[in-house]
Amino acid sequence: MRISAISFDGDMTLWDFNKVMRHSMKHALVELRRKVPTELASRLTIDEMIGIRDQVAEEFRGRVWKLSEIRRIAFERTLERVGCPDSSLALRLNQVYRKHRFEDIELYPDVLPALDTLSPHFNIGLLSNGNSYPEHCGLEGHFAFVVFSQDVRIEKPDPRIFQITARRAGCPVERLLHVGDSLENDVAGAHNAGALSMWLNRDGVRNGTGIQADYEITSLADLPLLLGIGRS
Repeated sequence: MRISAISFDGDMTLWDFNKVMRHSMKHALVELRRKVPTELASRLTIDEMIGIRDQVAEEFRGRVWKLSEIRRIAFERTLERVGCPDSSLALRLNQVYRKHRFEDIELYPDVLPALDTLSPHFNIGLLSNGNSYPEHCGLEGHFAFVVFSQDVRIEKPDPRIFQITARRAGCPVERLLHVGDSLENDVAGAHNAGALSMWLNRDGVRNGTGIQADYEITSLADLPLLLGIGRS
């Protein structure tokens, strides 16, 4: 493989997004119930709050790019759901959520060793549809380039965001390797842009999609060896 740069997805590749998101939503729900001690609020669930957020994201797709704004609007809708519309409280819930969303991120244990091993040999970067900037999640100084969809207003799997990433990395797109957990967003997106793709299949699930990665690993610990780093 003639690779000059490696871009990594963030959520579910470098950290467990679902775990930290639900953990943060739990703290927001506790605050909501404290401020709104009603029967409707007591019956509200985290899954319902996630559903509201997903509906808001779909409704505002292509119009609102800042994910923190999507989350704020979702909290407004949530408060309407429990019969207590309050934009100030929605801001407060968003603050509570964001505090835990970023401060409580736990990197997968294979992340830092892999980045430290690879960085002397390749340009290493972050390419994400999320909003966990390196300085928010314990990864400041680990990436030579960073591309977030909310900043460039293009989302994976659009090939253009991989082309932007290659330019930021200073290499032709065909010499960019993208590593991620999503077959659609990461693998198909990279393939359609002309980049190489590596599917991080942590749970070893069967691929029944028809989308084929150039390479597949179950742990980032396997990546340096696959790229010929660390061999005797």
